This record gives sequence, C-alpha cells and structure tokens, in this order.
Amino acid sequence: MNSRTVTDIRYLNIYFQVHQPRRLGQFSFFDIGTHRDYFDDGMNQIIMRRVARDCYLPANELLLKLISQYPNIRITFSISGVALKQMEHFAPAVIESFRKLAATGSVSFLAETYYHSLACLMSPEEFAVQVKMHQEKVYQLFGIYPTVFRNTELIYSDDIGRQVRDLEFDCIFADGVDSVLAGRSPHHLYEHVDRNGLMIFFRNYRLSDDIAFRFMQKDWKSWPLTPRKYVQWLDTMPRNENLVTLSMDYETFGEHQKRQDGIFKFMEGFISLLATSRKYEMVTPAEAINLMSPVDIVTSRKPISWADQEHDLSAWLGNDMQRDAFETLKKLEAGVQKTNDHNLIAAWRYLQTSDHLYYMSTKAGDDGNVHNYFSPYASPYEAFMNFMNVMSDLSLRVDTGDLSRTIKAHHGKLKLKGAVL
Repeated sequence: MNSRTVTDIRYLNIYFQVHQPRRLGQFSFFDIGTHRDYFDDGMNQIIMRRVARDCYLPANELLLKLISQYPNIRITFSISGVALKQMEHFAPAVIESFRKLAATGSVSFLAETYYHSLACLMSPEEFAVQVKMHQEKVYQLFGIYPTVFRNTELIYSDDIGRQVRDLEFDCIFADGVDSVLAGRSPHHLYEHVDRNGLMIFFRNYRLSDDIAFRFMQKDWKSWPLTPRKYVQWLDTMPRNENLVTLSMDYETFGEHQKRQDGIFKFMEGFISLLATSRKYEMVTPAEAINLMSPVDIVTSRKPISWADQEHDLSAWLGNDMQRDAFETLKKLEAGVQKTNDHNLIAAWRYLQTSDHLYYMSTKAGDDGNVHNYFSPYASPYEAFMNFMNVMSDLSLRVDTGDLSRTIKAHHGKLKLKGAVL
C-alpha cells in the first residue's frame, strides 16, 4: 500500500507537441493563374522522413521500452492534423509506432486545430470545424477521442477559453506567463475567469525550455544538464505546489538536439527517475482534473502563447507583412466557403498553418535566430512575397469559381469523345 499522504504527492504531466507544416513551393508572380501546385511535397516528404528517422521512430521506441518497464509512466501528445496526414503519406511507420504507444494505455492525445492554425482569431465557426476535424482524425488513427484541448502554440485568452468551453472541453493548456499568473505559481490547476467549468494547466516554460533550448548551450551556467540535476530542480519546489506541467516540441529529441549530444540518454534517464521516484505521480490531463480542483481563477484579456520572449502573438502577427497576410486569409473565408470546392477549401486551410506567418517574422536576437532556424526562406520578405503570390492565385480561383480548370477538364473529356469545341 502506498504510504504517501495526499500532500506528499506531486503530479507531473509531460506532453510533447508534434508538428510538421506542409511547406509551400516557390510560387512567383508569373505562376499566378497557371494552376501550379502550391505545396512542395517533395521537400515535405524529405523532411518528414528525416525527422521520422532521427526523432519520431527512435523516441517512440524508447518510450515504448520505458513504458514496458514502468507501466506507471504517463505521456501526452498533441499531434497536428497536418503532421498526421504527412506521416500517413510519407512515413506510415510513425503512425504505427504511435498506435503501439496508444495501445499501452499510458499515452493520451490532446485535441488542437487540425491545420495548426490561428483559426481561434478568425471565426468561431472555422475554429470549431478544425477542432472537430482533428478530434476525428486522432480517433480514426489511434482509437482515442481527445477531450482535453491545446490550442496552436498554446495561444490562450479569456475569449479563446470561452470558445473552447463552447466546444464542450473541460480543460485547456496555456503557458505559465508571469503577467497572467501575477505572482502565482504555474504548479496548480486554475479555472477560467468566468468560472464556467474550464480548467487550465499552465506550462512551466523555464523548466521546459531548459531541455528544449538550453540543453546544448555550453555557455549556460547549468550545462551540462543531467537527469539527476533536472529532477533535483523539481525537488526544490514548495511542497504545496502539486501539479507540474512540462512541455516541448517532440522534435527536441533527435532533430533539434542531436542523438550524439546525449538527448536520448537524457530522456531515458529523466523519465526513469520520475517513474521510480516516490515523490511524483505521472498523470495524463484527464487523470489530473479528476484528482485535483482549481485553486483560483485566472484572466488574460490579451492572447498569450509559448512563442518567443514576449509570449504573445508577435511571432505571427508582429509586423505589417504578417498582419496583411493574415487579414487576406480572413477576408477570403466567405468566398472560399461559397465555392463548396473541397480542394479550394483545403488549400485555404493549409495556408492557415501558423508556420507560414512565422516565417515572415523580422525579429532580431535570439528570437530571430529561432525563426530563421525553422524557415525554408532566405528572408522574411521572400516568405511574404511567396505566400501572397499563392494567396493571389487562390483569390483568382475563388473569384472565377475555378472556371478555367473546369473548362480544361471538360475540354479533355470532349476530346476523348472525338468532339470539337
């Protein structure tokens, strides 16, 4: 029998974000109106297979091994629909490895927007559609219907919380931004300011970023980071702070931080120490909200996120180019929907993926370096021009009802019948 008292238990939730955008190909002004494909799926295939080889497959194999040794391990994933679709096409072994993890009962999945988009800032209707699409995709692939929500890049505000509650979620994740917590600890469960039943997990961004960003910074005062050192940092937290949420990109393991630098050994050692510790109980989000009650309400009138030093929307909407691109996307919503053209609607939604806006950031310093690391473009201005050329082409297709494509297809059928136009 476990001799710990309730006050001795510290619950720990670890979740990993898994996402790969569907990157655009080079699309010039002269390509507008030519019906050229928007996406470079050759490049997307190469990247997905590389990340599968270096990260997804070895990391999933390691987790499966650890769970077989320690069935009390609990891990949570948030996998974008865009990533899932590319895994199906380009790396089906990754889907199968996630199925094996799901079958253990130790792994849960979060809901998010299918297209990893800023739909929460576009319209409640579009937001709801993309969330529902994602839930159904995860259920189709893994037999688990997600009931806890994580918005794209942890974007959260009071208004977004209301939208999420309207979609019947009981819980959402947010980043433990100091201005929102106002001196309170992120290591508790909180509730929406409306007291509407929506509970909020706050990520400890400092501890999470120690792994995601600082693991290999040799000028960091705490380098090298070891599993025992990391767990000791957890141990120093006050005993009444009983819910720790750690989160990072799954690509941290093997892609951003390389195998030869010891990131997989760190992962194995860290999770093993937690699994064998009497101070921690690893939980899924659903388990946590059944075990705990919120300690207070929180309010965030302006959106927060986990991106950059500002922890706001400036990673995607911080300059005129980004705002122009996003407003163009928003203005196209009604016209795209009226076409009832599945391909046009799907293209418009793929263009909502937040990465396209992220590549347009003109930030300098450490934040700028991170943006540049992820961008396939030579500059933010090139990213903007390429995106807007695609948007111009999509707008043309929406305005014409894609008439020229229809005429070409019809002409081909008539020629096959020997008809003359």
